[in-house]
Amino acid sequence: MTAQPAKETLFLHTAEMGLGAWAWGDRTVWHYGQGNTDADIAAAFQASLAAGINLVDTAEVYGAGRSEILLGKFVQDTEQPVLVATKFLPFPWRQGRQSVVRAVRGSLKRLGLEKVDLYQIHWPTPITPTEIFAEGLALAVQAGLTRAVGVSNYNKNQMQRVYTVLSKYNIPLASNQVEYHLLDRKIEKNGLLDRCNELGIRVIAYSPLSKGLLTGKYSPENPPPPARGSTSKEFLNRLQGLTSLMAEIGKGHGDKTPAQVALNWTICKGTLPIPGAKTESQAVENSGALGWRLTDEEVKALDEASDEFIE
Repeated sequence: MTAQPAKETLFLHTAEMGLGAWAWGDRTVWHYGQGNTDADIAAAFQASLAAGINLVDTAEVYGAGRSEILLGKFVQDTEQPVLVATKFLPFPWRQGRQSVVRAVRGSLKRLGLEKVDLYQIHWPTPITPTEIFAEGLALAVQAGLTRAVGVSNYNKNQMQRVYTVLSKYNIPLASNQVEYHLLDRKIEKNGLLDRCNELGIRVIAYSPLSKGLLTGKYSPENPPPPARGSTSKEFLNRLQGLTSLMAEIGKGHGDKTPAQVALNWTICKGTLPIPGAKTESQAVENSGALGWRLTDEEVKALDEASDEFIE
């Protein structure tokens, strides 16, 4: 059974796709400044808006704050409405609920905004009880600093505990942002996706292209950069079967690319993917996943082809 979302969180449920801003300012994994400029990122932002994608997800730690600064500038430079989501990282020295309020104020300063649309706890931590940061989220809403609140990388139990705390304040838990794609379907297997649907919590799927592995551009002869994680030749060999199927399915939908098929798959599963884009061409390709749907049979075929990668 799927619960109706709270009116405060409807904007998340009506959005089909967002834009992930992890790569903006990140030098370690995404090599910011080495081949892509602020102008390239701005073009990606504008191309996304032109395609109707106006939810942008960032975090205080992306690019050590650079991602928020860039997004804030882009928002100020456009007249189009932009939905801004950012995140709080529970560093060890952040232990009280007021630390959440202080952190969101810091994000707002970098963004140049008075309020964000979604504020999320980036990761659970064993140092501070889950309920403490849930109280902090409630304080952020009450202070008018965020429109809605969510979590990221929380399991069913942790998410339920946050949901329970927020319920005491009549504040809905808007979202749980987790890694989800054809190569990582844990939330299907462990019941998290179903539980989110039951509670009206929107699942935001990050890394929906598995850091580029589902674009079809990598092979044993052309592996991804080491910073994306170690990928064996044996794995890349096996991956070719899945990406070939994605390409074949894409042909039946007007020559959609494997990346567009992978993104559409996450949408068909009822989640909100937030693929990254640091160039205009990437943003345009991402937007090509909208406006059409895989058939139930195609979703099933992709599920079966991806089963061998599921732990």
